[in-house]
Amino acid sequence: TSRPPPWQPRRLLCPAPLQPLRPLARHRTRPVAAPPGASAAGGGEAQALAAEFMTSERVKVAAMLGLALALCNADRVVMSVAIVPLSQAYGWTPSFAGVVQSSFLWGYLVSPIIGGALVDYYGGKRVMAYGVALWSFATFLSPWAAARSLWLFISTRILLGVAEGVALPCMNNMVLRWFPRTERSSAVGIAMAGFQLGNTIGLLLSPIIMSRTGTFGPFVIFGLFGFLWVLVWISAITGTPGEHPQISAYELEYITKGQKLVKPQVQGERLRKIPPFRNLLSKWPTWALISANAMHSWGYFVILSWMPVYFKTIFHVNLREAAWFSAIPWVMMAVLGYVAGVVSDALIRNGTSITLTRKIMQTIGFVGPGIALIGLNAAKSPAIASAWLTIAVGLMSFGHSGFLVNFQEIAPQYAGVLHGMANTAGTFAAILGTIGAGFFVDRMGSFRGFLTLTSLLYFSSALFWDIFATGERVDFDGTS
Repeated sequence: TSRPPPWQPRRLLCPAPLQPLRPLARHRTRPVAAPPGASAAGGGEAQALAAEFMTSERVKVAAMLGLALALCNADRVVMSVAIVPLSQAYGWTPSFAGVVQSSFLWGYLVSPIIGGALVDYYGGKRVMAYGVALWSFATFLSPWAAARSLWLFISTRILLGVAEGVALPCMNNMVLRWFPRTERSSAVGIAMAGFQLGNTIGLLLSPIIMSRTGTFGPFVIFGLFGFLWVLVWISAITGTPGEHPQISAYELEYITKGQKLVKPQVQGERLRKIPPFRNLLSKWPTWALISANAMHSWGYFVILSWMPVYFKTIFHVNLREAAWFSAIPWVMMAVLGYVAGVVSDALIRNGTSITLTRKIMQTIGFVGPGIALIGLNAAKSPAIASAWLTIAVGLMSFGHSGFLVNFQEIAPQYAGVLHGMANTAGTFAAILGTIGAGFFVDRMGSFRGFLTLTSLLYFSSALFWDIFATGERVDFDGTS
């Protein structure tokens, strides 16, 4: 090339200015990118976001939580089927059978508060791993205990309750950490769908397994599956999205932007005081949650524990048929629970306040079952009774998008311990309902009066919730 003439100034060829070095990423991530098709308008964008959700790391977390809760309920519901042959073998009255069934709840009584505090301190991943391992061990140990004494067998059921008390607080903690606010109802819907499918699995498979291996066969099989779940959970799931080695940068940013978490606490701050139980109990939204949890547990455990016996004594069907009639409603609960979560998230995204959304969902979850139980009382055949029971249990699942997700919203920093307190109240109600149903049948000879009482309690609880519940964060620390 020719040189420029001497009167024209030369331009020095300098390199571009140095850019400051970016800190190295702590974890391997894929490049930031919007989900495929996200630039498309209308339905294309919605489909792209739905596809991103279904292939995301966070949905895998929800699926693993659903499997854990399925095992939780399968281990629990085995006794609802086994109680029939055990009562026949040992000559137990309905009232004593109710005591045996409620032994699980004795252990479940206190552990949610302790477990909730542990979850707030250590996080949901670690506590859930220990919880599933312990309740699987108790389930697996049940045949050995039963062969030695009734009270040793009851002790294993109490241990099962102690371990399972951490399940729902862990689920809430993991959803809080892994999901933005606009997806938490859907995440809870997925997890609780597993919870209800655990009922179906336990009720349907237990009679089949018992017919081939004996009364205690399901205890061994479900216990072994629990140990397998723990191995997968420890190796594949992390406590927070930021710790995951394979999460995409897009998903991590999406989760972070959609969360409103409390400021992280350092170790010294976490140790400085116990949860403010007095402040928590001084607010009406807390009592709305306690009341809702208590009523949900009352209806849930009465139906779960006594429906096989109900179909056998009222309509005189055999054990396997009773299990089928009792299992169908839990499938509906799993399906409608997810539907309720999707509808709830859609309402919030479209501008409906969180408070109104939670009140709508919980009202459906209480008034619907209350009406359906009145219909169940009038049923003249097992098919009609099963239809009413399916409606009752299915609509009950709307409460998962009502009270169950509300702990994270009013007290994210105390969600675990608050959930534990409400679970303890729910356990009291479940014990009272489970044992009370047995004594009611002993005295009155029928379930129908007890179902009417349960309907009235549902209506009263719906009213209390609609008056005092909120979806906004409550100041429990007196900082505002």
